[in-house]
Amino acid sequence: MVKTYIHRLSLTDFRSYTSLDFDLAGRSAYLFGPNGAGKTNLLEAISVLSPGRGLRGAALADLGRKNPDEPKGRPWGVAARLISEDDDINIGTGSDPRDLNKRGVRLDGQNVSAARLLDHLRLVWLTPAQDRIFLEARAERLRFFDRLVFADEPAHASVVNAYEKALRERLRLLVHGPADDGWLSVLEQRLTESGARMIASRQRAMTALQAEIEDHHGAFPKADLALLGADNPDDLAEGYRRARARDAAAGRSLFGPHRMDLSVFHRDKNRTASDCSTGEQKALVLNMILAQGSRLSRRSDLPNPVLLLDEVAAHLDPVRRAALFDETTHLRLQTLFTGTDENLFDALKGRALGVRIDGGQLTEFVD
Repeated sequence: MVKTYIHRLSLTDFRSYTSLDFDLAGRSAYLFGPNGAGKTNLLEAISVLSPGRGLRGAALADLGRKNPDEPKGRPWGVAARLISEDDDINIGTGSDPRDLNKRGVRLDGQNVSAARLLDHLRLVWLTPAQDRIFLEARAERLRFFDRLVFADEPAHASVVNAYEKALRERLRLLVHGPADDGWLSVLEQRLTESGARMIASRQRAMTALQAEIEDHHGAFPKADLALLGADNPDDLAEGYRRARARDAAAGRSLFGPHRMDLSVFHRDKNRTASDCSTGEQKALVLNMILAQGSRLSRRSDLPNPVLLLDEVAAHLDPVRRAALFDETTHLRLQTLFTGTDENLFDALKGRALGVRIDGGQLTEFVD
């Protein structure tokens, strides 16, 4: 079984941090301190060690530290040393000083694509912005679910990126022209191929996750999952062709697997997640994350998932909070928690590293 942990984290001009060298030694940690202290910034730094924009969804150019008198942020960098039972590796990413909207990725000093990060580190996160995931737009739920798929099938990230690129190019031709039939057909063939792979990956992940939820017994409610709007892969090519006029008139793409949605049903309450309380919704999402973590932690061919749980503990009652700490410890999932109050983590003390953060500085460690 491949167990991978973050041993050391280094930041340069990232958000509120001028520089930081954080020795995690492969342990879980709880970060506490006042609002604005830099706790979420630290989790975001870890989150950019994966493909995509990170847990805030921020543009790359916005991640660099910026003084009040500076018109734009500085070039930034994030690096980590990972330890595993097989090998140690250094990974890093940072903005291109010549173009802050671009970034580079390195593995042991070699330039690689961002997708290669998933070969060594699998991240799953939950943030306050996702508290309304069942009430917000469909795209947010799908993005959350895709991150669970990425953790299981790393190739899914590249497939989604290729699909979205082809979708943008097709829409540009339809709206701004020239709507050349030959080029549109090429793009729609790419969409058909990558779209079919996206549908298959999502369905495999959902089936496996639902099975894990059935076998997963704990303090969190069970969810019944379904993927809505999954087109028949055999119908995609004709569907894109038929949708050309409608998409051109609407100025957006109205057909394809990017229109899928995640349905979550609270079994015990017999109601959809959107009709549940905020606490119940949080518990449902945590059940999904823990089930995915449990399943992936048993895989012999994947790195152990690392969880980033921002301001989660404050929304749980003491029983569920203790259960969350127990499960992440039992599953040997390296987890970073944040919260304003140190007392939230009383049940975790002695099992994780406690870190006080204030003003972007790690000023006190409590074991």
